[in-house]
Amino acid sequence: MHPWRSAQEVLLCDLCETVPLQSRCEVCNINLCVNCVGKHLSDSSKQHHVMPYLQRKSTPNYPRCPKHVEKHCELHCENCDIPVCIKCVSSGKHEGHKLSEFLEKLSAKTKNLPKDLEELETRIYPRYEEMASNIQTEKADIETNYGKLTTAAEQEGEILHREITAIVNQRKSVIQKMKNKHLSTLNKNTKEITQKMAELKQIISDLKSILKSNDVSLTSTYKSRNSEFRTLPSKVRVTFPSFTPQKINKDQLNEMFGSLSPLSINTEHGDTMKSAEAVSSRPVKPLLDEPRLTATIDTGYRELYSVSCLSEDQVWTSGDNETMKLLNLQSKLLTSIQTKSGKPPQDIAVTRDGDLVYTDTSNNTVNLIKNKKIRTVITLQGWRPRYVCCTAANDLLVTMVSDDGKQSKVVRYSGSTEKQSIQFDDQGRPLYSYDVFINNYKYLSENRNLDICVADWSASAVVVVNQSGKLRFRYTGHPSNTEQSFDPYGITTDSQSHILTADHYNNRIHILDQDGQFLRYIHCDLDRPSGLCVDIRDNLFVAEYHTAKVKKIQYL
Repeated sequence: MHPWRSAQEVLLCDLCETVPLQSRCEVCNINLCVNCVGKHLSDSSKQHHVMPYLQRKSTPNYPRCPKHVEKHCELHCENCDIPVCIKCVSSGKHEGHKLSEFLEKLSAKTKNLPKDLEELETRIYPRYEEMASNIQTEKADIETNYGKLTTAAEQEGEILHREITAIVNQRKSVIQKMKNKHLSTLNKNTKEITQKMAELKQIISDLKSILKSNDVSLTSTYKSRNSEFRTLPSKVRVTFPSFTPQKINKDQLNEMFGSLSPLSINTEHGDTMKSAEAVSSRPVKPLLDEPRLTATIDTGYRELYSVSCLSEDQVWTSGDNETMKLLNLQSKLLTSIQTKSGKPPQDIAVTRDGDLVYTDTSNNTVNLIKNKKIRTVITLQGWRPRYVCCTAANDLLVTMVSDDGKQSKVVRYSGSTEKQSIQFDDQGRPLYSYDVFINNYKYLSENRNLDICVADWSASAVVVVNQSGKLRFRYTGHPSNTEQSFDPYGITTDSQSHILTADHYNNRIHILDQDGQFLRYIHCDLDRPSGLCVDIRDNLFVAEYHTAKVKKIQYL
């Protein structure tokens, strides 16, 4: 068995594989027993460096030079970006090049490995997964879409068949009428001739009787009718009709059948994702020592639930009735629209295009309002939509609870198509709380690093997963605060990847960094903060549940 396979087994010599090792050749990177050391050193093609095995870490394990096998690369050529040995340097091939210690270069690269791994796992690979999933979805649609085309072609063929059958039947009907008329004419002519023939037979019979008889009176009364019968009956001549088929014009027939647009296949060049450093390269804005209240908007609701920013001075609001209101900082109503169901919306959000989205638990729908027209984009079966947010990719993220109240999850939609479902952690445990008897308040927001942040009120936690749905952390309140409860309602994020969540019953906002570390509170005399949003200049808008006011707060 190989000496590295178990820490509990005796480590054996790599050459004989039977005797426990005692030494190690740093040049050849093999372990040796006392018996095999001499045999190994007898190979004079290399300058071996054999040392006691327990001292092996004292000598750096430099890579062997591919050009000078007896040497190790202790330097790194920055210009060529390759490890080099002393002989490589003295050969003159790297003259004028910048050289650095190999171990320093290795150390710098080693530090970058976790970053590369995290970016690959949390950002790049999920995008590839998403693309592969989209292709699978598209492949699944092939049968349906091409089936529709085939059905349309068959239906068009049936229509043409019916039309052709109708024409054929009409022609057959006309032919039958011609045939009947032809027969009728011939029958009439036959009847006339037959009648004449019967008369002729009678006359012939009478003449024969006269000739045999000596009765003079018969002869004297006989009148010849030969002159009458010398004029033969009219002869009917009928010309059979003929059918002259037209040459089928296939092009015209194809045109009549309908056209089929060509299959268009365009290969779009893949987008280049920004590196994690580029994503987080916005100018750093420090937190203000004292956040400032800069505006207060009176919404006119009895109870205010949600707020979503359209611009720096315009916000959409929703509360305890069916009307959603767009207000400016002076509390002026700019526009309003009622839900399709006539029931209060559960939550609202503004898309990247400036359209309004709302969830409606009365009919289990997610609806898009564009140009004051409401279109239902998602209808759920067995689940009730709760809260919604729009992502940087213009997807929709929706928290939802099952009809029996025993399951909760986050689902990502592109338009009406489900792209991702997030419900369980790596051990199969539910990520989000559920309870049959209480409201499932689960506001959510996408952070700039594409994390999905959910304020899970009934779990008293902010649950953060990465883009692929893997749990990153849970925040359950300030570590030093063990006396007060933590009641997260609304949640939002800003340009610095801060996470802001409303601690409803403690009348304050928690600010966290993107890794869940507490930074500070915002108070500003808040009264039951619920929904939150941040505008493009990182101004915070807070919906107050009881006062039905929106407070605009500067904190950066």
